[in-house]
Amino acid sequence: MPDHFDALETRSADEREADLNARLPGLVAAALDAPGWRRQLGGVDARAIDSRAALAQLPVLRKGDLVTLQKTQPPFAGLVRSLAPFGRLFTSPGPIYEPEGLHDDAWRSGRGIFAAGVRRGDVVLNTFSYHLTPGGFIFDAGARAVGCHVIAAGPGNTEQQLEVIAQLKPRVYAGTPDFLKILLDAAAAASRDASSLRKACVSGAAFPPSLQAEFRARGIDAYQTYATADLGCIAYESTAREGLIVNEDVLVEIVRPGTGDPVAAGEVGEVVVTSFDHDHPWIRLALGDLSAVLPGTSPCGRTNMRIKGWMGRADQTTKVKGMFVRPEQVAEVGRRHVELGRLRLVVTRDDESDAMTLKAECTRSTDELVRRIGETLRSVTKLGGAIELVAPGSLPNDGKVIEDARTRA
Repeated sequence: MPDHFDALETRSADEREADLNARLPGLVAAALDAPGWRRQLGGVDARAIDSRAALAQLPVLRKGDLVTLQKTQPPFAGLVRSLAPFGRLFTSPGPIYEPEGLHDDAWRSGRGIFAAGVRRGDVVLNTFSYHLTPGGFIFDAGARAVGCHVIAAGPGNTEQQLEVIAQLKPRVYAGTPDFLKILLDAAAAASRDASSLRKACVSGAAFPPSLQAEFRARGIDAYQTYATADLGCIAYESTAREGLIVNEDVLVEIVRPGTGDPVAAGEVGEVVVTSFDHDHPWIRLALGDLSAVLPGTSPCGRTNMRIKGWMGRADQTTKVKGMFVRPEQVAEVGRRHVELGRLRLVVTRDDESDAMTLKAECTRSTDELVRRIGETLRSVTKLGGAIELVAPGSLPNDGKVIEDARTRA
């Protein structure tokens, strides 16, 4: 049996990068046919967007802004040219509305399902929802792309699900890790046989090591998929279990929260994704999730970039003395003082009042620099704060730009 979904997964990193760079101009040109993307990208010359560096000059589109944008210009904020290339239409919490392309495995989830050890002929119990949201269809299409038989179960109805498991004996579970535990616990409590389940493709909820160990003890190998309702499968876990491998046909950047600026390799930042679907392009969609790039390639032979997985949320906006302070404001301080490295704004309580301290990595500290940074902080945030210059590399590499320490004070 083949070890990989196709040859794209094992091509050299240089070959993949050259392919993505060559396709970027066509993607941007296709996006500019839609009025929403023309507003977002301005007068960009699509031919000039031919590398990661050029792509990084374009503005990010924040997923959190889609709700307002879609309300202003329904149904899809003018980010698609027409409904002609789409079959099903969905909604996800927000609400945010998403179309599904007519082509096979439109959400690109087959690759991640295959990497979990699922193979042609396997029966898959798909417990992701098929009702209004795209989750069920994302994994349904991917499983069928692998050649599986899919039980369109959806979530809930535990007793009926156990009947289905006993009768159809699925080898693979697809759904949240939480619901898999519910099913296994219910089967054990009722002395029902769920032993046919040997593989699981999980997404949509935290999957801590304790739960992973519990599934292994019950004879189930479970693998994570990083997917969203907008993009489908972004990255996936393989049998190597060393991070999540970025999917083919997407380009992932890790940027400093509140900006569109790529961080150094290995540094924690916000996940930004560009997908190469000309009918429904996404160009630098900032998901609000934190992650970091892992060095090297996976021992499983797949050569694409790997990320650590979900490491928290990038939106660290907090209220100080009744005013919102945002990561992009902290980033603006850094832009005005190029001698500064990593920044971290720490919010505390001092004598029953909110207080801010901006910690900034810097190779050389002077009183004059501290004074100027303090003036910039007040100008940008409309709030005063202390300035603390620290040695390069001394601030935590955790993606936090704003740390609200008031609950611990």
